[in-house]
Parts: sequence; C-alpha cells; structure tokens
Amino acid sequence: MSSPLEILNTYWKHGSFRPMQEEIISSILEGNDTFALLPTGGGKSVCFQVPALVKEGICLVISPLIALMQDQVDGLIKKNIKAIALTSGIKYKELDTLLDNCIYGNYKFLYLSPERLQQEIVQERIRKMNINLIAVDEAHCISEWGNDFRPSYKKIAILRELHPTVPMIGLTASATKEVVEDIIKELDLFCPKVFRQSFFRPNLGYRVAHVLDKKHALIQILKKYPGTSIIYVRNRKSAIELSDFVTSHGYSSTYYHGGIDAKEKTKRFQEWLTENIQVMIATNAFGMGIDKSNVRTVIHYTTPESIESYFQEAGRAGRDGLASYAFLLKNEHDTHRLNSQFIKVLPDISSLKLVYRKLCNYFRISYGEGEQTSHNFEFTKFCKTYELNTLLTYNTLLFLDRCGVIRFIQRFTKKSSIQMLTSGNHILTFLKSNIEYELVTKAILRTYGGVFDEEVSINIPLIAKKTDTPEKEIVNILERLNDVEIAKFTYTRSDAEIIFLVPREDSHTIHRIANHLHTQNTAKIKKIEAILTFTKNNSVCRSRQLLHYFGEEDTEDCNICDVCISRANTTEPIDTQKIQDEIIELLEVKNLSSRDIVSKLLYPEKIILTVLRQMNEHRVIKINFDNNYQLAHK
Repeated sequence: MSSPLEILNTYWKHGSFRPMQEEIISSILEGNDTFALLPTGGGKSVCFQVPALVKEGICLVISPLIALMQDQVDGLIKKNIKAIALTSGIKYKELDTLLDNCIYGNYKFLYLSPERLQQEIVQERIRKMNINLIAVDEAHCISEWGNDFRPSYKKIAILRELHPTVPMIGLTASATKEVVEDIIKELDLFCPKVFRQSFFRPNLGYRVAHVLDKKHALIQILKKYPGTSIIYVRNRKSAIELSDFVTSHGYSSTYYHGGIDAKEKTKRFQEWLTENIQVMIATNAFGMGIDKSNVRTVIHYTTPESIESYFQEAGRAGRDGLASYAFLLKNEHDTHRLNSQFIKVLPDISSLKLVYRKLCNYFRISYGEGEQTSHNFEFTKFCKTYELNTLLTYNTLLFLDRCGVIRFIQRFTKKSSIQMLTSGNHILTFLKSNIEYELVTKAILRTYGGVFDEEVSINIPLIAKKTDTPEKEIVNILERLNDVEIAKFTYTRSDAEIIFLVPREDSHTIHRIANHLHTQNTAKIKKIEAILTFTKNNSVCRSRQLLHYFGEEDTEDCNICDVCISRANTTEPIDTQKIQDEIIELLEVKNLSSRDIVSKLLYPEKIILTVLRQMNEHRVIKINFDNNYQLAHK
C-alpha cells in the first residue's frame, strides 16, 4: 500500500499536507470514527479521499448537492481515479447497472444524496460492496440547527446497520457548538476523534461599512485595494447590473450565477482564475471548488442570510496568508430585505398543505397515487393559476424537497432565451417594414441588456404583461424572428421538474414533516438575528464575534477589523487643522464633491464631513450650483 503522503504527491502533486489533514487521515486509517470541522479552504475532501485510496475497497460519500458531488467526481476522474455519482433522473435499469459497476468495477468512490440512499435497491447493493470508509460531507445538514437542514440526512444511520464496522467521518466547514454535538449524536459516531481547526484568520480584516451609497463605497474599495476580488450579491439581476457598473468604472469584471450554462460558467471562472478578469460578481452559486489563494477582497454588497454563509464566503479571501479584507456593505434597507425575503415568507402548516394539495391537483394526482412520477413544471404559471405568493410557494417547494416528499429540480440552464444576430440599426430598419414585430422586440431590447452579445434568459410572462400581448403570440413572433435570422430564439415550456417521491396522502403527508417546519423556521429566524447583531455590534472585535459564534472562547482582538481600527484611532488625537489644510489644497486645484474629498483623504469619513461642515459654516468654503465644494474666495 502507498502511504498517504505518496498518494497526495501522486494525485494532488503536493509535497505536504495542510494543517490537521494528516492527523485526520491517520485517525481514519486507525479505524476510528472521526469528525472534522475545518474552515473554508481547509481541504476537507482530501481528508477522506486520501485514506480511501490507501485502503482496498470503495468509499461511500453522502453529499447534499448534485453540483458539489459532480464537481468532486470530475476532479477525481481528471486524476484517473474511478468515481461515480448517482444523481436524480437515473432510470431504474441504468441505476441497476451502475450499482453493479460499483461492486465489480473497481470504483474507488461512490457519491450519493441522502435521498438516493433510501432506495431499497441502493441499500441492497451497498450491503454487497466492499466499503472501506463512509464520508458524510456537509454534515451540518443533519442538524435541525444547521444552516441547511435536510431531514433525509437523519436516515443516514441505516449505513450503520449495513456496514457496522466501517469507520465513518463527518465533515463540515461551519458549525456552532450546538450543531457539532447534534452531528455526532445523529451520525451515531462511536467515541469519535474530533478535529477542530481554529477559525481565526490573522491576515483577514473583517470590515462592516454602514453606507448610504453602496456603489460609491464599492468603487472606493476597489481603488484602495487593487487585486483579485469577489463581490457577492443575493440575486441574479444584481449580479448583471453591478458587473456593468464596475466595468463602466474601468475594472475588468464578469458575473456568475446559477442561470448561466456550464460552458459559460467554466469560461468566466477560468478568466477570473487566470486574472484576465479582476472582479467576479456572483451569487452564492459561486463557491464550490474555488481554489484561488490570492483573492485580496471579498465584498458582500448585500447582507447574507446567516453568519455561516458570510463566514464561508468571506473566507475565500487571503488564503495565501497575505493581508486581505472582507467587506460587508450595509444600510437600513438590508434589514427590511432580510425580513421580507426570508422571515415573512417562511411557510407555515397551512401554506404547506395548500401548496402540496394544489401541486397534486395541478398534475391530477389521485389520492394514494403519484409515487415516482415525473412532471415538467412551469413555476410562474403554477403560481399564477392558483394566485400564490411566488416567494412563499418557492420556499414551500424547497421544504417539501428537503423532507423527501417531492424532488424539485430547477432547470436553470434550459429557460427560454434570445440573442440578437444582427445590429441595432438593421433591426430598426426591419421593424419599420414589419410593424407587427415592433412592440415585442422593443420591449425585449429595453428589458434585457446584453442580448446583442450573448444568449440571455427571458421571462415570456413578463414581456406579455409589459406589452399586453398573449404569451402564445409572443412566442409566435419570436419564432418568426428566429426563422428570418434576426434573432436566435430558444423556447422551453418548463423551467423545472417535479418528481413525487411518495403517494399523495394530503394532510397525512404534511403531518409527518410538520415538526421539522417549526424547528427550521426558528433556526432561520435566529440566524437572521445573529447576522444583524453582528453588523450592528461596533464595540467588539469582528473576528472575536465570529469566533464566539462558532464556539471559540479563548480569542484575541485581530487588530485589523473596522472595530479594532476605529478603537485604535480614537486613542490618537486627529489634527483637524491638518485636514482643513489638505481640503484647501485640493480645492485650489479643482471644485470637488464631498465624496471626491473623502476618497482622496486618508481620514475617517465621519471626521472629514464634520470638518467640511465647520469650514462651510465659517465661510472658508461654499457649495456651488453643481453641489460641489469650492473655496469661498473664488
């Protein structure tokens, strides 16, 4: 057998392990149940992949996300390691063959979702496999107090019956003390060796900035801290708009979200990775497999929904150990958004029953029927048909998915899309002689940016509403534009797929999962409150606040966060006369706005604005008609 270090060098081309990896691997090879809590970038996957390669047999990996499974499988295959993921959508006959391959085909890794594990055929074949290790990735999903609780994770314990002597490892990047205890209990880990790496990052300065104008603050950060950057937003529209804004200010940028096809995602990621693009503006879809050590700033343009999300995303900065910064831009709108987007739309029992019943009726599922049936699903049309709140309905479907009642598969890459194939002038000329296309075409051009550069997903019901035109007629118009090669139009009649996993039983189905709902809602409210408290607490070191949240008590001030810097500044008297002299020097050259002055001086914004107000009151300076400051004697 090769040693762990030899395997690391052979497949990963690394000469040494990261902190704690070697100890975790040794624990597994000694046959111990193990729990590893490593921060983002700590190299969790190596902790189970290396020992699995040392031992004979196949490693069974339980993971909640299809994309995460596929990402790891692709990485292993590129290293010439046989790995497979049994994702949803695989037909029974194919599944039968793939499971046989795992028994007889010399595979080293089998990735499964916790839901797939519940199938009888899967359990039956796992019993016959030579399992050398069971790895439970994203193990916080097993805890009702975790960030992404999935009730199906609680059924993983069946593996203890199928292979009682095989060691198990649970891994996660973010878990509070309460969650850690819950994971160990729910996975039934026997006398586990627990490895917890401190989350302290001495080179990472956490900065919370309360600002009125986030866009202005964003550009000032990019100016002050050159280098590779990630800007996190919470929706796709913001990602596109902010990318345009950043580009217009002279920075190379692109955007990344779940709606971009896989080929384009890879292209954009590679451009950013090789630093052809400096700034990546992304939703939380941009997270898995990011292995770039020199990210200098991570900027949260909007407040995330939990400290776990914030900490994982912020932790992508400064993995090379050099000074880096994690900014969170906040204003009062963020509190309102978090409440309206996450708290007010949490499903209750009545909404759960209503949406489930309507869903069954929508697909004409009879009582006691429907198990394992698959249906194309137009989410917007469904909500419109029954006059349902879209956010509340979306959250309800996600909860039904997590509880194993349905599988809600969103086809982000198969939505209707359009790309203009000719110039704007040529389109205008065409529309003059084909007036029947004008209203719809111009509505699309005004609604969607970038249609001349790439295929853009379009919302046909939205265009129908804007133009007061039936959806069917819009589709006919766009198909005709496609025929005459004015545009490339791809039409998809559904944006999702619903698979019913259990027979329809209405209230009985919902009662079985009702207890999870209250716990989930309570946990989500607590997480929103925790992130808001973090952004408002300006008296305790940011790093200390985060470490305390994750159960680390023996901590020190970081001396580089905004709280520590502010505290240090208050101990040194600021020479306001010096600031005044510097302002006069600037205004002798050019009239400037308060923003411009703040950006050019290396003093706290609050103090600069106070000095400006005093200078204006004493008529040293004045405000002109352009709302800029100028010297009073000019």
